[in-house]
Order: sequence, then structure tokens, then C-alpha cells
Amino acid sequence: MFVCYIDRVNISVAILPMQQEFGWSESTKGLVLSSFFVGYLFMQVGGGLLANRFGGKLILLVAVIWWSVFTILTPVAAALTLPVLLLVRVLMGVGEGASSPAAISMFRHWVPTAERSRAVAMLSSGAPLGTLFALTTTGLIIEAYGWPMVFYVFGLVGFVWTVCWYKWVERTPAEEPRISTEELALLTQQGEASLESEPTPWKAMFSSSAVWAIIVAAFATNWGLYVMLSWLPSYFASEHGLSVTSAGLYAAAPWLTMFVMLNVAAWAADRLLVRGVSLTFTRKLMQSIGLMGSGACLLLVGVVDSVGMAVLTICGSLGFLAFCYSGFAPNALDIAPKHADTLWGVVNTVGTVPGIIGVATTGWLVDVSGTYTSAFVLTAAINLVGALVWLLFSSGQQVVD
Repeated sequence: MFVCYIDRVNISVAILPMQQEFGWSESTKGLVLSSFFVGYLFMQVGGGLLANRFGGKLILLVAVIWWSVFTILTPVAAALTLPVLLLVRVLMGVGEGASSPAAISMFRHWVPTAERSRAVAMLSSGAPLGTLFALTTTGLIIEAYGWPMVFYVFGLVGFVWTVCWYKWVERTPAEEPRISTEELALLTQQGEASLESEPTPWKAMFSSSAVWAIIVAAFATNWGLYVMLSWLPSYFASEHGLSVTSAGLYAAAPWLTMFVMLNVAAWAADRLLVRGVSLTFTRKLMQSIGLMGSGACLLLVGVVDSVGMAVLTICGSLGFLAFCYSGFAPNALDIAPKHADTLWGVVNTVGTVPGIIGVATTGWLVDVSGTYTSAFVLTAAINLVGALVWLLFSSGQQVVD
């Protein structure tokens, strides 16, 4: 996930010199930033089905190789034409789209129920860490070597990762020669070590209100996440007059906050479960804190007038949003353990839509209004709707066999 996000986020800083070089408007810049999510959306369900059929290890291996190739090709595509660049970004998104379903597929076999909040949080921690790394280093690389070098360097990291993954990771506990007898017995008792693939119960999934609650929560959570991922450096550059390097550095602080709070919230969620608090209450609590707290902070961002206060309020927004990854994120494993990878693909398909329309809409709103305030208000409103739906319809009980 760290590699996934450094390759995804580097363009949010590199796009500043790219915009100057190619003469793009804010709307065109939004189109470039959002094009990635078209491919990302396309592969969510497919990635889940492939992971369910062939295992998360193989699918994740192929996915990282795929997106690393298209990361490296980004500067070449940009030098050709805008449509070629958009196509390369879409194809890069196809590779990254398979990553989360493949990881969830691995968790199905490897992680007991009482540890899943922490496992999903640990996985999700790669996102803010990768974002933090990309934001703090991309500007420095650009200043020293030019913007194309960022894509070459970060793309190569993926190939290093694939060697380690192939060498050290097994598909299931039963195939791991170094596993202890006790751990293997525990995971087998959980019923998660089976490799048998069962037909996906599509009707049962889509007739469940709990499934739709996850879908709506993912949409609301990812709207805020993807707008921040794509536009924070541009926000600091245009609203507060910061340089490319400074904009990246200021935009990094909120992601450090999110990393810390991801793991704090996950520890709290699993602690509640160990103490006997129900899964349903725990998931509802975490998601509600995340969406409503994040939305409240975003409303404050629109009225602050200093860069320090802007950083503080955005840190609050992403810090609260981290709680969602102990709410909706592990919930697919709660309500449909045998089909969590496929369900997660469905959830992430809808959850990727904000990456397309939310990121592009933000660029349009900035062009029309000349400010980011309207984009933040819209995000806060979507958070509120998502929280209400979650409170009414979510569940921690298994609803899909």
C-alpha cells in the first residue's frame, strides 16, 4: 500500500510544474488527476474475483508490476499528447485497482476476527505513509532533477517490492513452512484457511441493507480522502502562495496525523471487541466519529485565514477520517467472510467514483468560484449523509453466507 500511494500521489505535486509546462487550466489538471480513478474503478470487482479464484499473492504480484510499468511511462506519455497521458494514467489505475481486493483476500486466510481492525488499519497505514513520503520528497526530486525523474524513481520501487513479495510471502498459512503449529491451528479454527472458492451470492449481497451501508460509507469516506490526496498541494500553493516544495511539505502533516490515528482508532476498536462490545456498535461508533468529525473540520478550513490554521484543521479532518478504517473498511470481513474479497471489490468500485467525479468537480468548483471553500463544504455535506446511512443500516453480523 505504501508503494501504491507513492506512485499515486507523486503526480499531485508534479502536476504543478507539469501544468506550467503544458499550459493546463485547473479543469484540465483535474481531468489528469481524476483519470487514474477510471482504471482504478474498472478493476475493483475484477480484482476481487481474480483474488478469490487465484489467491491474493499472485494477483498482488501482477498488479504491482503492472502499475509500476505505467508509472515509469507517465513522463513519456505527457510529452506526447494529453489523450496519451490520460490513457496511461487509466492503465496505471487498473493495476492499483486490484491491490485492495487482493490484500483483503490475504486477510481472509491470515487474520483472526479479533485482529482485523488492526490488520486493516496496518494495511491502510501504508496510504498516509506513502502519501507523506511522496509529498515530502517529490518536490525535492523535482527541484534537483526535474519532474519526470519522480516517476522513474518511484516506479522502480515497485519492482524491488515484487521480488520481496514473491520470495517471502505464501498464499495461505498451510503453505507457509515457517508457521508455528499453534498459529496454524488458530487460523484453521477460524475457518479462513480454506482455498475453496464458492459461487458469489450476488442476490444476497445486493439485497442486504448492511452491504449498501458499506457502499455508501466508502463513497463518503473516499470523497474526502481522494479530494485531499489530489488537491492539497494545489490548495496550499494557490490559497497560501507556497512554492512547489513548501506546498508538498505543508500537505504532508495531515497524512502523518492520519497515520497515527489509523492505528489509535484500530487499537481502540479491537479493544472494545475484546471487552465484549458488539461488532455492530463498534463499527457504527468508529465510522460515525470519522465522517462527522472530518466534516466538521472541513467546514472550519473554509474560514481560516492563515496557513498554520489551515494545516491544523486539515490535520483534524484527516485524523478523524482515520476512524472510518475501523468502521466500514473491515466490515466486509464481518458480514461476508467467505466473499469479503469480492464484496470489497464491489465496495471499492463505488468508493472509487469520488476519485473521478469528486476530484474533477473540485477543479471545476475552483475554476468557477476562485476558492476551495465550496469544495470543502460539499465534502462535509457528503460526510453527513454517509454517517446517517451508516448509523441506520450498518451491521457487524454475518449476513451473506
